Amino acid sequence: MAEGQNSRKRRAAFPAPRVDELLIADMVEPRSRVLDVGCGDGTLLHLLSEDRGVDARGIELSQRGVNDCVAKGLSVIQGDADTDLEGYPDDAFDYVILSQTLQATRRPRQVLEHMLRIGRHAIVSFPNFGHWRIRAQLALLGHMPITHNLQAPWYDTPNIHFCTISDFLALAQTIDARIERGIALGRFGTPLRFSEPWIWNLFGEQGVFRLTRKE
Repeated sequence: MAEGQNSRKRRAAFPAPRVDELLIADMVEPRSRVLDVGCGDGTLLHLLSEDRGVDARGIELSQRGVNDCVAKGLSVIQGDADTDLEGYPDDAFDYVILSQTLQATRRPRQVLEHMLRIGRHAIVSFPNFGHWRIRAQLALLGHMPITHNLQAPWYDTPNIHFCTISDFLALAQTIDARIERGIALGRFGTPLRFSEPWIWNLFGEQGVFRLTRKE
């Protein structure tokens, strides 16, 4: 009884996972070794630990985020994806995750290359800047778009490298990575029924991809 109560208390300390976090968790094999880069408040780490039984570790840039995660019992250290991933040895993890953070890195290509070096698989989720609503705001209103997934104004956003799903697929090809699984999420987080890349790029608000190195 006490163990069940403690588990419910731990769950209550975390917000409900986002749709992309639930999809990421589904892409991770149980009892694997996972590094969550830019783990934020630790919601995904907690989900992976509780539901997949993984050895979950995280790095987070903000000291406040680190303190919050550690206070919740998570294994998280302070670190910068742009500079600290190169210190990890090859194949240290089964999965390296970058959730809604790629667009906030200074060197997205190098970050993705390091993820694939230190993990057997890399899982990335990001907002799609090629969505038709974003194109319409730029074309018709003439200002940087604000959407459900891109809520901050241009002068106050942490995002510095916006990309489209097509851009990400091209980057994966450039670094010789293989797409193992890909999902584009439409409005309300619903996966798009069609898998053609141009449809993903036009109608997907977010992309979630699992990659691995080509043999």
